[in-house]
Amino acid sequence: MPRKLLAVIISALAGALLVFCNRPGQKSSLPYTNLADSARYVGMAQCITCHPNVYNSFMQTGMGKSWDQATMQKSSARFDEHAYVYDSIKNFWYHPFWKDSSLYIREFRLDGNDTVYSRTELISFIVGSGQHTNSHIWQVNGFLYQAPLTFYTQKGVWDLPPGFDEGQNSRWSRIISVECMNCHNMYPQFESASENKFISAKSGIECERCHGPGSIHIREKMAGMIVDTSKEIDYSIVNPRDLPRDLQVELCQRCHLQGISVLNEGKTFFDFKPGMKLNEVMNVFMPRYEGNPDKFIMASHADRMKQSRCYLNSNMTCLTCHNPHVSVKVTPPEKFNNACRSCHNEERGGKSCTRPLVEREKANDHCYQCHMPVSGTLDIPHVTVHDHRIQIPVAKSKQDSILKFVGLECMTEKNPPALLMAQGYLQTYEAYSPQPFLLDSAEKYLLLIHKNSSGATQAKIRWAFLKKDYATVVALAQANGNETAYDAWTNYRIGESCLQTGNSSGALKYFKYAVSGENLNPEFMNKLGTSYLTAGELDSAEKIFVKCMVENPKYAPALNNLGYVYLLKNDMTRSGILFEQAVALDPDYVSALMNKAQWLLLKNQKPEAEKILKRVLQLEPQNEKAAAALSRLEAG
Repeated sequence: MPRKLLAVIISALAGALLVFCNRPGQKSSLPYTNLADSARYVGMAQCITCHPNVYNSFMQTGMGKSWDQATMQKSSARFDEHAYVYDSIKNFWYHPFWKDSSLYIREFRLDGNDTVYSRTELISFIVGSGQHTNSHIWQVNGFLYQAPLTFYTQKGVWDLPPGFDEGQNSRWSRIISVECMNCHNMYPQFESASENKFISAKSGIECERCHGPGSIHIREKMAGMIVDTSKEIDYSIVNPRDLPRDLQVELCQRCHLQGISVLNEGKTFFDFKPGMKLNEVMNVFMPRYEGNPDKFIMASHADRMKQSRCYLNSNMTCLTCHNPHVSVKVTPPEKFNNACRSCHNEERGGKSCTRPLVEREKANDHCYQCHMPVSGTLDIPHVTVHDHRIQIPVAKSKQDSILKFVGLECMTEKNPPALLMAQGYLQTYEAYSPQPFLLDSAEKYLLLIHKNSSGATQAKIRWAFLKKDYATVVALAQANGNETAYDAWTNYRIGESCLQTGNSSGALKYFKYAVSGENLNPEFMNKLGTSYLTAGELDSAEKIFVKCMVENPKYAPALNNLGYVYLLKNDMTRSGILFEQAVALDPDYVSALMNKAQWLLLKNQKPEAEKILKRVLQLEPQNEKAAAALSRLEAG
């Protein structure tokens, strides 16, 4: 799930229907051979040979169209005089356009009729089948980011992406991580020493996401080992319909249970395979609210379905209604109606619809029109979906109520341990919604953890860091004394805490550890360079900033800091170019603006410096350095 996506939900809302959870799982004992570690993904092209009809049908589904190159054929958007979006809080305009069959998005700012800032990025990928949205991905040297513009196909409008509104516009910096890619595309080739650098990306969900790695299956078929699947199960490949009910749902809810994911230690988002339980790899949390039970998050189909009496009182699964190989758009309504009638049939002892026929005909006599009403979602604007919480329709007046957040529910463990609950709240705070009460809840669970429990120290460090209690972070790290046991992000948090508490040598040490864990993470490299700079090691700082800039030439902090190194080395030419580049990428980047103002003053360009200092004070009225510099300028 993209970061900050739940921020507006948790901060303003809140419901709790704690009606189900999955049993904690042991490692799958199913006899499928392609669950073995030796099984390899072979790619969809290998599947087409024997299954061309299924392939051709599947490629028209939302999963088959989930991700592709940014082409005119892929785009569902309109490009006309209305294709302009204005962020009134950040004061940026956005405009998408095609040039030579390539898609671009331009960000610009106006002062009256004059364009005072402009940045244009080439769009590499479009995410989404077009049934609900088209989101747009840009890249620099393999680092993938979400562009600040989305087309909402149901209403035919351009707008900011989910989580970019209400002053939360992160512009060009929202990373596309493995977690994001994991549900929107087939497994890519990924640089594991980074957060968002990809060697290559596939074009949509492929067969093996639901059927598991295909190498063993293909080897057996090529060897003539054919199984009559009308009579028995072919255990060389997973057919989801042959899985037990709970594992069928586990497979679907890997992506259709949008929530907060916490990976198990040593696991990656690539480790889940069909036939496994989710909690063998990760645990998923859902926010719960009290109030209107008919408000829900977009991709929460499994959660909503499991709240239905139909699910609780039958053996239905997602496959009862959905054929993953056939697009919902072309699935006849009778397919869904018949699924309902299989239980709600008087001949079978069930109840048929009691509403008068004249009322039913208003909904074309389709069960799902009334019992799975179309609704807006909490997290994505301009989008409506069928609510999968199958229910008897409720009068509108009874639906209107204020929601209040009451907590997280772990969907994958019946009795989640305290550490896991703490990790869920910390992940929610850091990745989605920085609300203080989430840290309070995390603290409650952290106090229940045995001090020697695995992962406890890292969780406590993360909590103290998010509380900005940097002294406690450093104390916890010193008490543990085994920094090599920490992951890269924990070392980063300790390094930043050392920096904040004036411990420059400690900062340098821990940032080195962080970079050794993820040496393609621009944020880590930039912090290491800053530590070298603080220590007066200009050559070492220059080296790391140059490396960061080479890896990601549009990472503004590294450009700005490298410019500062050259300024200290009296290289006015290179420092000026770099400050200009940093401000061109982000016209509101205060540190770069301050450095550019200093550079202008050294060049005796006082009017230009004064203009920039006034801009800094517009952005940060309490900036003492800018106020003092401007005061000296105005005093002559």
